[in-house]
Amino acid sequence: MMLGFMKARPAAIQVARVVRFCLACQRRVQTLTGLAVAGLLAVIPAGCAKKNATAAVTAESRSPAEQRYPLRGEIVAVNPDRKSLTVSHEDIPGLMPAMTMEFRVSDGDLAIVKSGERIRAELVRAGDDFHLEKIWPDDTGSASRVAAAAGALRQDTMTRGAKAYREVGENLPDFALYDQDGRVVPAGRFRGRQIMLNFIYTRCPVATMCPAATLRMMAVQQQARAAGVTNLELISITLDPAYDTPGMLKEYAAVRGIDTGNFSFLTGPEAAIRDLLTQFGVIAEFKDGLLKHTLATLLINEQGRIVHRADGSEWSVGEFVEKMRKE
Repeated sequence: MMLGFMKARPAAIQVARVVRFCLACQRRVQTLTGLAVAGLLAVIPAGCAKKNATAAVTAESRSPAEQRYPLRGEIVAVNPDRKSLTVSHEDIPGLMPAMTMEFRVSDGDLAIVKSGERIRAELVRAGDDFHLEKIWPDDTGSASRVAAAAGALRQDTMTRGAKAYREVGENLPDFALYDQDGRVVPAGRFRGRQIMLNFIYTRCPVATMCPAATLRMMAVQQQARAAGVTNLELISITLDPAYDTPGMLKEYAAVRGIDTGNFSFLTGPEAAIRDLLTQFGVIAEFKDGLLKHTLATLLINEQGRIVHRADGSEWSVGEFVEKMRKE
């Protein structure tokens, strides 16, 4: 995992109007409107604080000399020996005209990009050093599919209004996001299979939050296989799409030795992530340079219906596997 510090964004992820309280403290869901984020976090019962603890990450520290520029272009060559890409890029206003250059990239990005692929990224300049971060696929087809799905999800969230939160018994919302290999993954791809879904982010520094949730998902993967559950798909959706690009998710899974044969890590437009948080009743908010969030894990059956939910990161692996066997 690439730990680090996060710079607060002016357009913070806004909190959904629906907050699911910790099941150990209060079973019913309340819809709250007109409250500030601090107020929303404050209403979570104190008894839930340990189980549904709030994770935080401080602002990213950067060199004053560092400059960032948006870059678009086509990969001419992938250079594994030098951990770099040769990119034919468009004009970068204020820095350089269109040309072909070689840039260092992360191991995760290097593992998933291909020669001939169009990308968008951030060119980071620190003195004489140039490298690329935040690399995303930039082909028209993929971008259009993800944007169209995000628009439909936005409309669905607005139409549902105060009932945006999806209770157990309701269906999984439609979406399309990128996975850790940069492929577009629509929700419909998982129809006919059982889904276990949660939200995490790669830089979460609190051992009892995202890291613990990922370890439990990995344990479910192993125990479900041992129990003969052959139709399981695990999904972790990022809480921090501005940082968690497909390449970052690829590296997150690789460092932990995660079997991604049936375990997808998803990211995409911030608007789509916000709407999914709203519909699943998860709080995620940048405030004063901190990312505060709650956790929820859901089991969805072959017909796309939510059949079980656990809040926090201390849920029982065995309980989820047993419910899969009964479905």
